[in-house]
Amino acid sequence: MGGVTSERDRSLRVVREPQHFGAIIIVGGGCYGSYYVRQLARAHAAGAAIWAELIVVDHDPRCRVANLPDDERPPGLRVEVSTWAAFFAKYLGERAAQIGESADAVVPSPLMPHLFADWIGARARDRWPNRAVEIAPLASTPDVPWQRAAGDTHYVSFAEWMCPINCIEPAKCPATKGPRSWSMPTAIAAYAEQERDAGRRVDGEFTFHCSHRTHGVGMIDVREIIAADRTVAERGATGTAEFVIATASHCHGALRRIIVRD
Repeated sequence: MGGVTSERDRSLRVVREPQHFGAIIIVGGGCYGSYYVRQLARAHAAGAAIWAELIVVDHDPRCRVANLPDDERPPGLRVEVSTWAAFFAKYLGERAAQIGESADAVVPSPLMPHLFADWIGARARDRWPNRAVEIAPLASTPDVPWQRAAGDTHYVSFAEWMCPINCIEPAKCPATKGPRSWSMPTAIAAYAEQERDAGRRVDGEFTFHCSHRTHGVGMIDVREIIAADRTVAERGATGTAEFVIATASHCHGALRRIIVRD
């Protein structure tokens, strides 16, 4: 009857616990960053996500996020006035020195450079000042529908169409109306194996996967970046080593090689 909830109806309800984070770092406080802040405010209000800090990194102290009205500002929000490279050099260095896994996450910008590969390369140069650390483009091309090299970074995509900025890459692709049968992290792992089969050196491949977490916001776990840096330190300690570093969602990615030579 109307207005009466049966035991069966109650048993079908899915109760999801909120996701807990330490700090969430949003790269950029402009149109994209302010959109992510508003979405996370909605997620917090809905009990879907809880965090200790929400840090927006922008070089402009008057960026859009800094000017959000109070009713659009989620708890723990602050703007860190800094360049992205300078912020992550300090922040990731501090996290790398800590014992235990970080509960932090990064919300990347669609327009950001290959920041985490930059950081790992800089860490390698600081670690081995008397060795050559080369940032290099890929030695061959991955098997994906769209790709383009720009300097030492190789951009790849399974999409040959324009994707909306708020796409969460669901199991059914909004553009093709069919199943999303692809995943860039899987393709990058296959590419690294292909390189090894061809006799080219890959001592480790690391894909920092930006996956949807809540309310249209994708994140990368900081622990993945710290773990990659530690692996580079271990495998590069005894001689020449080559690594493939990628930041990717299911559909898009940016790749680069880091080569450590004696």
